[in-house]
Amino acid sequence: MAELPSGTVTFLFTDLEGSTRLWEEHSDAMQPALARHDEIVRDAVAEHQGHVVKATGDGFHAVFTTAHDALEAAVGAQLGLAAESFGPTGRLQVRMGVHTCEAEYRDGDYFGSEVNRAARLMSVAHGDQIVVSLVTSGLVHDGSVELVDLGEHHLRDLTKVERVFQAHAPGLSRDFPPLRSVDALPGNLPRQMTTFIGRDTEIAALSELVGRSSLVTLTGVGGVGKTRLALQIAAVVTDDFPGGALL
Repeated sequence: MAELPSGTVTFLFTDLEGSTRLWEEHSDAMQPALARHDEIVRDAVAEHQGHVVKATGDGFHAVFTTAHDALEAAVGAQLGLAAESFGPTGRLQVRMGVHTCEAEYRDGDYFGSEVNRAARLMSVAHGDQIVVSLVTSGLVHDGSVELVDLGEHHLRDLTKVERVFQAHAPGLSRDFPPLRSVDALPGNLPRQMTTFIGRDTEIAALSELVGRSSLVTLTGVGGVGKTRLALQIAAVVTDDFPGGALL
């Protein structure tokens, strides 16, 4: 594996929209469809001198040395996905987020609060949409991709607001509902003053349970973090529930 870049880098996060429903409705067709999705995204990343850091469920975390390459890779991946016939699943719609920052690289992964910001940025987008952070928008000057200002938004589990831009290029979808930021989601979950770190395995397992069970109970001794974890899960899955999340 090639050595990954360090210092100031640009991250691309992607995620397949509605993957749980697609697996339930097209269990046999999803495996080859997802394999083709993976191939298209990986090829776009490699074509623009990027590196896949890791797969994240039904998406990817990729890194680039320049913001331009990351944005071009996102556009290329979206165009490739839009042109593909996936069979019974129908067209796979993927949300993407691009953010430039300094991040610490060690043991094959990147660490730091800005990595979380990049992932949270992606999560507010809709399928087929590419969103870009303010920092990244200031580094892309050649005009090959138009950036439309979508205003400031609170991102889940982060205290600092982010100015978000949408990427427009020939062949990309342009019209989307409002971003799925904290500001737009119904509910009364308290805004957390600190970043939630770790427990990735528990978050993944509990998010799946909440998606298919009407009641999920967390048990444990006092002070172990049950409430904080429950609030985090509610924030993670609230996009899947039209009524939002309430405490």
